This record gives sequence, C-alpha cells and structure tokens, in this order.
Amino acid sequence: MKRWLVMLMALALVAAACGTDEGAVTTDDCEAGQTDGNLSFYNWAEYIDSDLIDDFEAEYGIEVEYTEYDSNEEMLAQVEAGAAVYDLVVPSDYMVDTMTAENLLVKLNKDALANYANLDPSFVNLPFDPDSDFSVPYQWGTTGFAVNTAVVGDFEPSWDIFFDPAVADQYAGRLSMLDDAPEVVVAALHYLGYTMEGVVADNNTDAIAEVEALLTETNARIAKYDSVNYGDDLVNGEVDIAHGWSGGFFFSFAEVDNPDDYVYIIPKEGGVRWVDNMSIPITAEHPCSALAMIDWLLDAENGATLTNWNYYGSPNLAAEEFILEEILEDPAIYPTEEALKNLEFIPQMGDLGLEVQDAFSRSKG
Repeated sequence: MKRWLVMLMALALVAAACGTDEGAVTTDDCEAGQTDGNLSFYNWAEYIDSDLIDDFEAEYGIEVEYTEYDSNEEMLAQVEAGAAVYDLVVPSDYMVDTMTAENLLVKLNKDALANYANLDPSFVNLPFDPDSDFSVPYQWGTTGFAVNTAVVGDFEPSWDIFFDPAVADQYAGRLSMLDDAPEVVVAALHYLGYTMEGVVADNNTDAIAEVEALLTETNARIAKYDSVNYGDDLVNGEVDIAHGWSGGFFFSFAEVDNPDDYVYIIPKEGGVRWVDNMSIPITAEHPCSALAMIDWLLDAENGATLTNWNYYGSPNLAAEEFILEEILEDPAIYPTEEALKNLEFIPQMGDLGLEVQDAFSRSKG
C-alpha cells in the first residue's frame, strides 16, 4: 500500500510539472498590476539597471530576489533541476522553443499586461513562439566581435580574424570568445559557409564535426572563453579582439576615456541576431508578480531606461521617444534592414543541440 501511495505521489508531481493537473501554475487569474508575493527574478548577467528593480519594489511594495546566469543552458539546467524556484526568467529565442517543448513555461495571460500594445508589431508572434503565448520580448541584439583598433590597426570585418590561420595566428593569445556553445558554433558555421538553420534542417552532423575540428584548432589561439567580462577584458587590454554580444561591448566602451579606439563588427559572412524574452517557469511560486514585472518593463519610459543602460535594442516601440538619440542612430545597435538579412536566429536544435554542446566542450580540451 505504501508503495502505491509513493507511486501516486510521484505521478501527481509529474502531472503538476507538465501543467496538466488542477494545481498547476497559471496566470489566468492574475490582473494587471497584481502581485502575489516577492519576486524571484533570474536574468542574464549585467542586463538591467538596479535602479529599475528598486523602483519596481517601491511601486509594488514587494522585494525582488535577483540572481544572474551566464548562458541559456545554465538557466535551463537550474529550472529543470528545481533546486531553486524562479518566478521570472529571460530565455533567448531558441531556448523559449526548447522550454516550451519540454512544458517548462507557463502560458501568459496577456489581459494582465496593460502595456503589451507598446511592443513593436515585428516582435510579436515570432517563429520560436508563434502565438506569443509563453514569452514577451525583453531586449534584442546581434553577436559579432569587437576590436581594439589602436593595437590591431586595419582589419577585415570577417570571421577570418578568429578562424583563418593566415590571419588569426598573429593574434594568438589575444583573442576571446563567448563561453556559449550555440554562439561559437554558429560563428564557425558561418565562416565555413553554413547556416545553423540549414544544418539543423538537414541534421547535418558532418558539419558539426567539421566545426569541432575548426574550433579545436582555434582553441590554441584563444586566451579565454567568457560570456560576462568580454567587453571589460577588451577595454582593459587583456585581449585585443573579443567575440560577444553587441550591448555588452557598448556598455564597456562607455566606461573608458578612449571609446573611439574600439569598434564592434558584424562579420561580413553573417552571424546571429537574437531576441531575449521574459517567461514564467512552471515552478514559479508568484506568477502574478512575474507578470507585474513584465508589464513594468513594457512601460515606455522603463523600456527606454533599460536600453539607455545596457545598450541593447528595445522591442518596445513606445520606448523609442525616450531612448537616447545616439543609441537609436547607431547602426551597430540598430542595424539596417540590409545588415539584418545576413543574420539568423539560432533555431531550436532538437537532438543536434547535444552534438553542438559536446563538440564545443571537446574543442576546448
């Protein structure tokens, strides 16, 4: 009898995790501006002005426990493990797709989002969440590399600077790359003439093997893999060329006396365009508070404050009148439509995702 009770309890927990029982987390009863307890917010490192969090706490009378992660995969592992409970997370495009497929996200009650109409229509119903049921765009940007031109001098806007021995060997030990498997693999794929979308569609494991060989050779030139300090490492002189996310570089450039010495590049072979999103995990304890924070960040002025602080593009159309002109007019932050044609969203990789992770791990030795 005890054995049957244990089995029934286990089945109940599985059903709850899949969102199928009556006690599953839901936002259906949340109203605009409603909170249901303190908020546990799990976000990328250096991605929000702490003053915004302070202001949110003051307005809603709740506390925000704010913790950071360095990669989508780190966040996913924490949510899956359930060792800590988070009410709000910020997965990138392909990770929204992955988490939705694994029943890890709560369907959002958009009626409780008074500021939802502030979104640019081009950021609604995106391919990774066709009905915008499980995510609301947070920020967007590109992945490329930045250079200390005072040291490097003239160079081609090409992935050659990392992967072509004839070019890259002269910078050995002065290069850094993101510690992020999908991002590094996409860079290598574009250098080799592939796209991740095409490789995933064809389940092209041969291309991933080709990338692994390239990255293994490249590893000897790489000073470090880092997804947090890449911009600071560049301006502090630890490296001269760094692979990273657009806003992270501009955040670091803004802190130095010689910002004109540094330039961010979208390589001519193309690369990644991404959208980070706000989502609620099925393990959330305070989903209404999470919706309140989402709506808070969709406010036009708050959305502008976010972009003016972290230098990433805002999906919030209403925020544009409050965004600094120097940011709005910078084609490295807001690329032209022509430049965007050469960039791709990282697709949901399915079983190939494990191959990508393993190839990257092995290439680093």
